[in-house]
Amino acid sequence: MTMTPVALSAEALRQALEDGDPVTVLDVRPAEDRQEWWIPGSVHYDAYEALGRGDPDALAGLELPADRPVVIVCRAGVVARDAARSLARRGLEASYLSGGMQAWSHAWNHAMVAGVGPDTTLIQVRRTGKGCLSYVIASGGEAAVIDPSIDPAVYLRFAAARGWRIGAVLETHVHADHVSRARELARRTGSALLLPARARVRYPFQPLREGDRVTVGAATLTVLDTPGHTPESASYRLNETGLFTGDTLFLRGVGRPDLEAASGEAAVRRARLLHASLGRILELPEHTTIRPGHTGRPVPFDGRPLAAALGRLGREVAPLSRWFTGVPGEKDGFTNWLLGRIPPAPPNHHEIVRLNRSETDNANLDRLEAGANRCSVC
Repeated sequence: MTMTPVALSAEALRQALEDGDPVTVLDVRPAEDRQEWWIPGSVHYDAYEALGRGDPDALAGLELPADRPVVIVCRAGVVARDAARSLARRGLEASYLSGGMQAWSHAWNHAMVAGVGPDTTLIQVRRTGKGCLSYVIASGGEAAVIDPSIDPAVYLRFAAARGWRIGAVLETHVHADHVSRARELARRTGSALLLPARARVRYPFQPLREGDRVTVGAATLTVLDTPGHTPESASYRLNETGLFTGDTLFLRGVGRPDLEAASGEAAVRRARLLHASLGRILELPEHTTIRPGHTGRPVPFDGRPLAAALGRLGREVAPLSRWFTGVPGEKDGFTNWLLGRIPPAPPNHHEIVRLNRSETDNANLDRLEAGANRCSVC
């Protein structure tokens, strides 16, 4: 019996993966697209060109489990639709991801974080495709959100389900890889919008400076200036045990200093600032838990927080172990190393930064935000 394929929304697929439903996600994109970003747990079969030219045998060599539905993924959904029709003719229950990987850019999952302090709850919210990491901190019925990068309704649902009131929305810096949801979330909750004081934006916000404290019930966030990735970048220390580092320090690398830099000399200055900022972070206790603003790989639906102890990162992250040993000239060595390893710029980053600095945030987010995160240097 031939089955008719249907379009599946990114939210429907996200929910199925979060619920652990039996499903095979089949990625038919070219290998180079797959290498950059993918859906965790998906199966890859490069049939993109064959499907595009209408080859009836494009999927002839593909073997799939017959006891579970198949969801086919391509760049924007068109080629996947044709592939789903081909599998349906073989009697498989096949659907295709509407909007393809562009739509999947908005998919998310989350992890509950333990051990952050008395009467304090922390949720790590992850855009699984983009690798953006945001955080909800709650204590005593109060909540704050750091670096919101997905639909504000998601954060509102977390708060409503637990009886929290979101009273503060914080950004670590002006982002270049995604359009910030901070202003919209602050508007919808009537909460304070807090940004590093040096943020050059054209809308009102409450400035945060070195040493400032933001209280969330019994929890405290303390501001640490950490410029370098951007001139205004800041990190926030939670209850003296964890540090939200934004795009300054990641679990596998450090922030890039070149995006939106006016010149090569400006990038050099920012690289040297980043070295000083990383040095400040490394002075914190080794048990400090680093919670970054991004990860370079798609985030699985496993509920495991992405974080690591500072001491471990100091030993395992190459630029930290190599350029922070106290030997003279390390700042210059780090600067040359960093600028020599800059990856390709995030797509549309000029437009994204313009939107994140302006008074309006209306944009075609599918187009602007598609693609993997490229803010790290490893």
